[in-house]
Amino acid sequence: MTERLAVKNVSVKYLTGDVKNMGLKDYFIKRMKGEYIVHEFWADRDISFSLHDGDMLGIIGTNGAGKSTLLKAVSGILSPSEGTIRRKGKIAALLELSSGFDGDLTVKENTYLRGAMLGYSRAFMNQEYDEIIDFAELQAFQDTPFRQLSSGMKSRLAFSIACLVQPDILILDEVLSVGDGAFRKKSEQKMRSIIANGATTILVSHSISQIRRMCNKVLWLHKGQQIAFGEDVETICLAYNYFLDNKKLPESSSEMAEMARVQRKIEKEEMRQRQNEMIQKAAEIKARRKERAAIRKARKEALEQENREQ
Repeated sequence: MTERLAVKNVSVKYLTGDVKNMGLKDYFIKRMKGEYIVHEFWADRDISFSLHDGDMLGIIGTNGAGKSTLLKAVSGILSPSEGTIRRKGKIAALLELSSGFDGDLTVKENTYLRGAMLGYSRAFMNQEYDEIIDFAELQAFQDTPFRQLSSGMKSRLAFSIACLVQPDILILDEVLSVGDGAFRKKSEQKMRSIIANGATTILVSHSISQIRRMCNKVLWLHKGQQIAFGEDVETICLAYNYFLDNKKLPESSSEMAEMARVQRKIEKEEMRQRQNEMIQKAAEIKARRKERAAIRKARKEALEQENREQ
Protein backbone atom coordinates (compact mmCIF):
# COMPACT_ATOMS: atom_id res chain seq x y z
CA MET A 1 0.00 0.00 0.00
CA THR A 2 1.34 3.44 -0.96
CA GLU A 3 2.05 5.87 1.84
CA ARG A 4 0.21 9.01 0.73
CA LEU A 5 0.91 11.27 3.68
CA ALA A 6 3.59 11.29 6.36
CA VAL A 7 3.52 13.94 9.11
CA LYS A 8 6.56 13.78 11.38
CA ASN A 9 7.06 15.91 14.51
CA VAL A 10 5.18 18.85 12.97
CA SER A 11 4.77 22.04 14.97
CA VAL A 12 3.17 25.31 13.86
CA LYS A 13 4.00 28.57 15.63
CA TYR A 14 2.18 31.89 15.43
CA LEU A 15 3.56 35.27 16.51
CA THR A 16 1.15 37.52 18.37
CA GLY A 17 1.42 40.95 19.96
CA ASP A 18 2.95 44.16 18.60
CA VAL A 19 4.25 42.50 15.44
CA LYS A 20 0.78 42.52 13.90
CA ASN A 21 -0.08 46.18 14.45
CA MET A 22 2.98 48.28 13.64
CA GLY A 23 4.87 49.69 10.69
CA LEU A 24 8.62 49.51 10.09
CA LYS A 25 9.25 52.87 11.80
CA ASP A 26 7.36 51.84 14.94
CA TYR A 27 9.22 48.54 14.92
CA PHE A 28 12.66 50.19 15.09
CA ILE A 29 11.57 52.77 17.67
CA LYS A 30 10.15 50.09 19.97
CA ARG A 31 13.22 47.90 19.50
CA MET A 32 15.48 50.82 20.48
CA LYS A 33 13.37 51.55 23.56
CA GLY A 34 13.15 47.90 24.53
CA GLU A 35 9.37 48.03 24.23
CA TYR A 36 9.03 45.57 21.36
CA ILE A 37 6.86 42.70 22.60
CA VAL A 38 6.15 39.55 20.64
CA HIS A 39 4.55 36.41 21.98
CA GLU A 40 4.91 32.94 20.52
CA PHE A 41 1.88 30.72 20.34
CA TRP A 42 2.24 27.07 19.33
CA ALA A 43 -1.02 26.07 17.62
CA ASP A 44 0.30 22.55 17.09
CA ARG A 45 3.24 20.85 18.79
CA ASP A 46 5.06 17.68 17.73
CA ILE A 47 2.29 16.02 15.68
CA SER A 48 3.09 12.73 13.91
CA PHE A 49 0.99 10.29 11.86
CA SER A 50 0.97 8.56 8.48
CA LEU A 51 -1.78 7.55 6.04
CA HIS A 52 -1.92 5.07 3.17
CA ASP A 53 -4.20 4.52 0.18
CA GLY A 54 -7.84 4.23 1.25
CA ASP A 55 -7.25 5.38 4.84
CA MET A 56 -9.76 7.77 6.37
CA LEU A 57 -8.44 9.69 9.34
CA GLY A 58 -10.81 11.41 11.74
CA ILE A 59 -9.35 14.33 13.71
CA ILE A 60 -11.14 15.09 16.97
CA GLY A 61 -10.66 17.73 19.64
CA THR A 62 -12.41 20.67 21.23
CA ASN A 63 -12.29 24.20 19.79
CA GLY A 64 -8.74 25.53 19.87
CA ALA A 65 -7.19 22.06 19.69
CA GLY A 66 -5.22 22.94 16.54
CA LYS A 67 -7.25 20.90 14.06
CA SER A 68 -7.74 23.55 11.37
CA THR A 69 -4.13 24.75 11.67
CA LEU A 70 -2.92 21.19 11.14
CA LEU A 71 -5.13 20.83 8.06
CA LYS A 72 -3.69 24.03 6.60
CA ALA A 73 -0.17 22.72 7.16
CA VAL A 74 -0.99 19.36 5.61
CA SER A 75 -2.65 21.00 2.59
CA GLY A 76 0.33 23.34 2.05
CA ILE A 77 -1.38 26.61 3.00
CA LEU A 78 0.95 26.96 6.00
CA SER A 79 4.55 25.84 6.33
CA PRO A 80 5.32 24.01 9.58
CA SER A 81 7.67 25.80 11.97
CA GLU A 82 9.23 22.45 12.82
CA GLY A 83 9.01 18.92 11.43
CA THR A 84 8.28 17.59 7.97
CA ILE A 85 5.23 16.76 5.85
CA ARG A 86 5.55 14.42 2.88
CA ARG A 87 2.68 14.20 0.42
CA LYS A 88 2.37 11.88 -2.59
CA GLY A 89 -0.26 12.64 -5.21
CA LYS A 90 -2.84 15.33 -5.88
CA ILE A 91 -4.32 16.97 -2.80
CA ALA A 92 -7.65 18.78 -2.44
CA ALA A 93 -8.73 20.64 0.69
CA LEU A 94 -12.32 21.64 1.45
CA LEU A 95 -11.77 23.94 4.41
CA GLU A 96 -14.06 26.98 4.20
CA LEU A 97 -16.91 26.05 1.88
CA SER A 98 -18.73 29.38 1.75
CA SER A 99 -15.65 31.51 1.03
CA GLY A 100 -14.70 32.65 -2.48
CA PHE A 101 -18.19 33.58 -3.67
CA ASP A 102 -19.45 36.98 -4.87
CA GLY A 103 -22.66 38.00 -3.14
CA ASP A 104 -23.81 40.16 -6.07
CA LEU A 105 -23.49 37.40 -8.67
CA THR A 106 -26.17 34.80 -9.27
CA VAL A 107 -25.96 31.17 -8.21
CA LYS A 108 -25.12 30.17 -11.81
CA GLU A 109 -22.44 32.83 -12.17
CA ASN A 110 -20.89 31.87 -8.84
CA THR A 111 -20.86 28.21 -9.84
CA TYR A 112 -18.70 28.99 -12.85
CA LEU A 113 -16.59 31.41 -10.81
CA ARG A 114 -15.87 28.83 -8.12
CA GLY A 115 -15.14 26.19 -10.76
CA ALA A 116 -12.60 28.51 -12.39
CA MET A 117 -10.96 29.12 -9.00
CA LEU A 118 -10.59 25.36 -8.58
CA GLY A 119 -8.94 25.10 -12.01
CA TYR A 120 -11.85 23.63 -14.01
CA SER A 121 -12.28 24.64 -17.65
CA ARG A 122 -15.38 26.33 -19.04
CA ALA A 123 -16.16 23.24 -21.12
CA PHE A 124 -15.91 21.01 -18.05
CA MET A 125 -18.21 23.28 -16.06
CA ASN A 126 -20.74 23.34 -18.92
CA GLN A 127 -20.75 19.56 -18.83
CA GLU A 128 -21.10 19.28 -15.05
CA TYR A 129 -23.28 22.32 -14.28
CA ASP A 130 -26.67 20.58 -14.23
CA GLU A 131 -25.33 17.82 -11.97
CA ILE A 132 -23.91 20.42 -9.55
CA ILE A 133 -27.20 22.30 -9.30
CA ASP A 134 -29.24 19.11 -8.96
CA PHE A 135 -27.00 17.76 -6.19
CA ALA A 136 -27.18 21.11 -4.35
CA GLU A 137 -30.98 21.12 -4.77
CA LEU A 138 -30.90 24.70 -6.10
CA GLN A 139 -32.76 24.24 -9.40
CA ALA A 140 -35.22 27.03 -8.53
CA PHE A 141 -32.52 29.48 -7.43
CA GLN A 142 -30.10 29.56 -10.39
CA ASP A 143 -30.78 33.25 -11.15
CA THR A 144 -30.97 34.31 -7.49
CA PRO A 145 -28.20 36.60 -6.14
CA PHE A 146 -25.89 34.54 -3.96
CA ARG A 147 -26.29 36.86 -0.96
CA GLN A 148 -30.01 36.02 -0.78
CA LEU A 149 -29.33 32.32 -0.13
CA SER A 150 -29.41 30.84 3.34
CA SER A 151 -26.10 29.71 4.84
CA GLY A 152 -27.13 26.08 4.32
CA MET A 153 -27.89 26.67 0.63
CA LYS A 154 -24.52 28.39 0.16
CA SER A 155 -22.70 25.49 1.76
CA ARG A 156 -24.63 22.97 -0.36
CA LEU A 157 -23.54 24.72 -3.54
CA ALA A 158 -19.91 24.89 -2.41
CA PHE A 159 -19.93 21.22 -1.43
CA SER A 160 -21.48 20.19 -4.74
CA ILE A 161 -18.79 22.02 -6.72
CA ALA A 162 -16.04 20.64 -4.50
CA CYS A 163 -17.28 17.09 -5.04
CA LEU A 164 -16.11 17.26 -8.66
CA VAL A 165 -12.53 16.66 -7.53
CA GLN A 166 -10.98 13.18 -7.64
CA PRO A 167 -7.80 13.70 -5.60
CA ASP A 168 -5.33 11.25 -4.09
CA ILE A 169 -5.61 13.06 -0.74
CA LEU A 170 -8.88 14.72 0.30
CA ILE A 171 -9.12 17.02 3.34
CA LEU A 172 -12.55 17.82 4.80
CA ASP A 173 -13.11 20.35 7.59
CA GLU A 174 -16.68 19.96 8.93
CA VAL A 175 -18.05 19.83 5.37
CA LEU A 176 -20.24 16.78 6.00
CA SER A 177 -22.39 18.81 8.40
CA VAL A 178 -23.83 21.13 5.74
CA GLY A 179 -27.53 21.31 4.96
CA ASP A 180 -30.38 19.41 6.56
CA GLY A 181 -30.41 15.77 7.64
CA ALA A 182 -31.27 14.44 4.18
CA PHE A 183 -28.49 16.43 2.50
CA ARG A 184 -25.97 15.39 5.17
CA LYS A 185 -26.80 11.78 4.42
CA LYS A 186 -26.40 12.42 0.70
CA SER A 187 -23.09 14.27 1.16
CA GLU A 188 -21.77 11.44 3.33
CA GLN A 189 -22.67 8.93 0.63
CA LYS A 190 -20.86 11.10 -1.93
CA MET A 191 -17.74 11.16 0.22
CA ARG A 192 -17.93 7.40 0.62
CA SER A 193 -17.91 7.00 -3.15
CA ILE A 194 -14.83 9.24 -3.43
CA ILE A 195 -13.10 7.22 -0.71
CA ALA A 196 -14.11 3.97 -2.42
CA ASN A 197 -12.17 5.13 -5.48
CA GLY A 198 -9.01 5.02 -3.35
CA ALA A 199 -8.73 8.57 -2.01
CA THR A 200 -6.88 8.99 1.29
CA THR A 201 -9.11 11.21 3.40
CA ILE A 202 -8.80 13.41 6.48
CA LEU A 203 -12.05 14.41 8.17
CA VAL A 204 -12.39 16.97 10.96
CA SER A 205 -15.77 16.68 12.64
CA HIS A 206 -17.40 17.39 16.00
CA SER A 207 -19.73 14.46 15.28
CA ILE A 208 -18.01 11.60 17.08
CA SER A 209 -20.63 9.15 15.82
CA GLN A 210 -19.67 10.16 12.28
CA ILE A 211 -15.98 9.58 13.02
CA ARG A 212 -16.74 6.17 14.55
CA ARG A 213 -18.90 5.24 11.58
CA MET A 214 -16.64 6.36 8.72
CA CYS A 215 -12.97 6.40 9.81
CA ASN A 216 -10.42 3.62 10.20
CA LYS A 217 -7.90 5.85 12.00
CA VAL A 218 -8.30 8.70 14.47
CA LEU A 219 -6.11 11.54 15.77
CA TRP A 220 -7.01 13.26 19.06
CA LEU A 221 -5.64 16.78 19.59
CA HIS A 222 -5.93 18.95 22.69
CA LYS A 223 -4.57 22.51 22.83
CA GLY A 224 -2.06 21.70 20.10
CA GLN A 225 -0.85 18.48 21.72
CA GLN A 226 -1.28 14.99 20.26
CA ILE A 227 -3.16 12.91 22.80
CA ALA A 228 -3.62 9.76 20.70
CA PHE A 229 -3.35 8.39 17.18
CA GLY A 230 -4.20 4.90 16.02
CA GLU A 231 -6.54 2.42 14.36
CA ASP A 232 -8.54 1.63 17.50
CA VAL A 233 -11.11 4.26 16.60
CA GLU A 234 -13.73 2.99 19.03
CA THR A 235 -11.47 3.13 22.09
CA ILE A 236 -10.05 6.58 21.32
CA CYS A 237 -13.49 8.04 20.56
CA LEU A 238 -15.01 6.55 23.71
CA ALA A 239 -12.12 7.97 25.78
CA TYR A 240 -12.66 11.35 24.10
CA ASN A 241 -16.37 11.32 24.99
CA TYR A 242 -15.40 10.49 28.56
CA PHE A 243 -13.01 13.46 28.51
CA LEU A 244 -15.77 15.79 27.28
CA ASP A 245 -17.90 14.90 30.30
CA ASN A 246 -15.13 14.71 32.93
CA LYS A 247 -12.37 17.05 31.59
CA LYS A 248 -9.73 14.43 32.34
CA LEU A 249 -7.02 13.57 29.79
CA PRO A 250 -5.51 10.07 29.71
CA GLU A 251 -1.90 9.85 30.83
CA SER A 252 -1.25 6.37 29.41
CA SER A 253 -2.72 3.85 26.99
CA SER A 254 -4.01 1.76 29.89
CA GLU A 255 -5.78 4.77 31.37
CA MET A 256 -7.31 5.53 27.96
CA ALA A 257 -8.56 1.95 27.75
CA GLU A 258 -10.13 2.29 31.23
CA MET A 259 -11.79 5.58 30.25
CA ALA A 260 -13.18 3.88 27.15
CA ARG A 261 -14.47 0.95 29.23
CA VAL A 262 -16.29 3.27 31.63
CA GLN A 263 -17.70 5.37 28.77
CA ARG A 264 -18.89 2.25 26.95
CA LYS A 265 -20.74 1.20 30.09
CA ILE A 266 -22.26 4.69 30.40
CA GLU A 267 -23.40 4.69 26.77
CA LYS A 268 -24.92 1.21 27.12
CA GLU A 269 -26.82 2.37 30.20
CA GLU A 270 -28.01 5.49 28.38
CA MET A 271 -29.15 3.35 25.45
CA ARG A 272 -30.97 1.00 27.84
CA GLN A 273 -32.71 3.98 29.45
CA ARG A 274 -33.74 5.33 26.03
CA GLN A 275 -35.10 1.93 25.07
CA ASN A 276 -37.04 1.73 28.34
CA GLU A 277 -38.42 5.22 27.75
CA MET A 278 -39.51 4.22 24.25
CA ILE A 279 -41.16 1.06 25.60
CA GLN A 280 -42.90 3.11 28.29
CA LYS A 281 -44.11 5.69 25.78
CA ALA A 282 -45.37 2.93 23.49
CA ALA A 283 -47.24 1.37 26.43
CA GLU A 284 -48.75 4.75 27.35
CA ILE A 285 -49.88 5.31 23.76
CA LYS A 286 -51.39 1.83 23.66
CA ALA A 287 -53.18 2.45 26.97
CA ARG A 288 -54.59 5.79 25.73
CA ARG A 289 -55.80 4.18 22.52
CA LYS A 290 -57.43 1.38 24.51
CA GLU A 291 -59.07 3.93 26.81
CA ARG A 292 -60.40 5.95 23.87
CA ALA A 293 -61.70 2.77 22.25
CA ALA A 294 -63.46 1.83 25.50
CA ILE A 295 -65.05 5.31 25.70
CA ARG A 296 -66.23 5.08 22.08
CA LYS A 297 -67.67 1.61 22.75
CA ALA A 298 -69.45 2.81 25.89
CA ARG A 299 -70.93 5.78 24.01
CA LYS A 300 -72.06 3.52 21.20
CA GLU A 301 -73.71 1.09 23.62
CA ALA A 302 -75.36 3.97 25.46
CA LEU A 303 -76.70 5.35 22.19
CA GLU A 304 -78.03 1.93 21.15
CA GLN A 305 -79.69 1.47 24.56
CA GLU A 306 -81.28 4.91 24.27
CA ASN A 307 -82.63 4.05 20.79
CA ARG A 308 -84.08 0.78 22.07
CA GLU A 309 -85.85 2.52 24.94
CA GLN A 310 -87.38 5.00 22.51
